Amino acid sequence: MRPLRIGIVAAEPSGDLLAAGLMDALRELLPGVQFEGVAGPLMTASGIDEWASMDDLSVMGLFEVLQHLPRLLRLRAGLLQRWRDTPPAAFIGVDAPDFNLGVECRMRAAGVPTVHYVSPTVWAWRTRRVRKIRRAVDLLLTIFPFETRFLDRYQVPSHYVGHPLACDMPLQPDRAVARQALGIDPDAPALAVLPGSRRGEVGRLARPFIETVAALREQVPDLQVVVPLVNETTRVIFEQVLRDIARELPVRVVLNASRTALAAADVVLTASGTATLEGLLSKRPMVVGYKVQAATYAVARLFGLVKVKHVAMANLLADERLAPEFIQGECEVRHLLPPLLAFFRDPARREHIAARYRAIHEQLRMDTNREAARAVVELLRGRGLV
Repeated sequence: MRPLRIGIVAAEPSGDLLAAGLMDALRELLPGVQFEGVAGPLMTASGIDEWASMDDLSVMGLFEVLQHLPRLLRLRAGLLQRWRDTPPAAFIGVDAPDFNLGVECRMRAAGVPTVHYVSPTVWAWRTRRVRKIRRAVDLLLTIFPFETRFLDRYQVPSHYVGHPLACDMPLQPDRAVARQALGIDPDAPALAVLPGSRRGEVGRLARPFIETVAALREQVPDLQVVVPLVNETTRVIFEQVLRDIARELPVRVVLNASRTALAAADVVLTASGTATLEGLLSKRPMVVGYKVQAATYAVARLFGLVKVKHVAMANLLADERLAPEFIQGECEVRHLLPPLLAFFRDPARREHIAARYRAIHEQLRMDTNREAARAVVELLRGRGLV
């Protein structure tokens, strides 16, 4: 009997984490299952047959995608051809909707059950994409409860699985242990700076974030600054900007230590994205800054593509702006500095935010990997494939 094969594609670190956890949980329920597709390092460590690296898909923004479109189309065509020749039992697209929904449409049309893991942000912008999602997926695994309620209105089959970070991260982070691990002063104030996980994000945010840190340190002279970055490429980009504009600024750059940096911090300056969820789960007050390419932002505003009142996931989950947001032209030191300084000077406010974040954390806690795996197995069982 041939082994059960599942195709899977992830495109960024957060997707790599979700996919690897799902793969491990599926192996417990389906011994001998094999995985193949586009992978990150965690998926590779979990034993996927890697056909391409997720770095090949790590592109964001309307115009950035256009620059890489021919290569992305070739990659997608190659994957589809291989799966047409030897169809898998199922295909799972992890996030990366602009790439994965197209694959899912074609796989589903060919009779392969399709799962999309992490709802595209149709509740936030480009709502009309929900029609394509309905055509593309047999099952959509959602990681936030409000997403399932939204998708139900559009008859998209979905299953809420919680967020794995809510289980992985402790309800009470240990600041002292984190500071010891980073080798920083256990008592002096500390700021964690997270300028994003992609090259473009770090390239756009390094300057305003570094300028803000320099200005903040003039107000908080004993401030310790920790900058966790995801890889050597983003580290080179950040440190080049640091040398150019604030060579003498004492900053501790570390790799793959975002949770440790967040636990060690009193306050956080962060890009929008998964980092704001990690900040929430770390119970740390945040200031959020973000920039995209000017042309991308202009198109989004022109066509009114953004439909939510908050950008940061932490604020969406809280349903209030606990983390001040400064987007595009507002993402500059004159806007970022005052709320950061206010957080350092107001411990009562920090405690209030920590309590709100803890309550949200408790709501998000589920055995996400197992819940997602059970939903996938149910889909396969309904098709008589297991």
